[in-house]
Amino acid sequence: AMLHIVNSLEIPATAFKSYSVYAGVQDALVQWWYAHNAVAFFLTTSYLGLMYYFLPKAAERPVFSYRLSIIHFWALIFIYIWAGPHHLLYTALPDWAQSLGMAFSVMLIAPSWGGMLNGLLTLRGAWNKVREEPMLKFMVVAVTAYGMATLEGPMLSVKSVNALSHYTDWTIAHVHTAALGWNGFLTFSVLYWLYPRLYNTKLYSVKLANWHFWLGLLGMMFYVIPMYWSGITQGLMWKQFTSDGFMQYPNFLETVLQLIPMYKLRAIGGTFYLVGAWIMAYNLYKTAKSGVFVTEVEVQAPSLKSQPEHPEEHHPWGHRWIESKPMVLTGFALVAVAIGGLVEFIPMWIIKENVPTIASVKPYTPLEVLGRDIYIREGCVGC
Repeated sequence: AMLHIVNSLEIPATAFKSYSVYAGVQDALVQWWYAHNAVAFFLTTSYLGLMYYFLPKAAERPVFSYRLSIIHFWALIFIYIWAGPHHLLYTALPDWAQSLGMAFSVMLIAPSWGGMLNGLLTLRGAWNKVREEPMLKFMVVAVTAYGMATLEGPMLSVKSVNALSHYTDWTIAHVHTAALGWNGFLTFSVLYWLYPRLYNTKLYSVKLANWHFWLGLLGMMFYVIPMYWSGITQGLMWKQFTSDGFMQYPNFLETVLQLIPMYKLRAIGGTFYLVGAWIMAYNLYKTAKSGVFVTEVEVQAPSLKSQPEHPEEHHPWGHRWIESKPMVLTGFALVAVAIGGLVEFIPMWIIKENVPTIASVKPYTPLEVLGRDIYIREGCVGC
């Protein structure tokens, strides 16, 4: 909600059109503060919640460390919000903001890997089940992909590495390691666990689920590895200069032509991944048809005790109390995520020296942008 509200501050022009109140480098900062953290809080923290809920159930093992889950949760949401500027390295964004984004991005390795290790270590004593349960196969690859992506992201935020990777397909490869591996495979894992229980039956075909796993894994590799190759090729070609100091490949098309074989391999990988998803859809459909949807589940609850079953020493720092109060937890989380945004935004608006300006160049106001659009729409630009 915070990200959406701040990013969507706009001035209405018509009933169905509005213009952002931000302009120039402030607009760029807000856009990447929003975009980076939309990924962080929608595709990372929410999926960590799915991992913590479903992995112990499937493995029939307790979470490895409750204390570690608390530490890495609060560290993750506090640090993540600062990292948006790493998308704006080598731009007009002030150096202090770029360096701040880079520093906090590198710090993200610790809480991110805390979650990955907590997930994998939860499987201690249950690795024999990974061979038998397709759901656990998907979960292990998902958690591993999360670890790979969250190590690579901070690495790409380092300026010397970013100088090669920025604007190239390397970024595409990084994103798809997370999207296909972490988000995709974890979603598949959860669906394979849920459907048999929702319909009180067994999975229609474990063999088809295994086919899906290997097709998806192979597809992901065929998708991601060529994109790494493509990105490094792009970055190196753009940095080639002639003896006279001119770009050796000034025509963008010259680099694109070198990437066609990698794009073909990516298409093959995407096809494998998609076919695997279709196999899963068929498998889950047949699973649902073979059972009956369970509308109610009878459960037995233990009698209430005067003393809590789990003493507070097993739940450090009184965190159980915070967890039991949704509004308190929301308030603490809001403070944690708001601090980084305020530290980055306020100096950009209040301290004018942060944004070097040229007297003759001023950002358009929303009204001026509307006038410019009308000027182009009505053909005045061609008169």
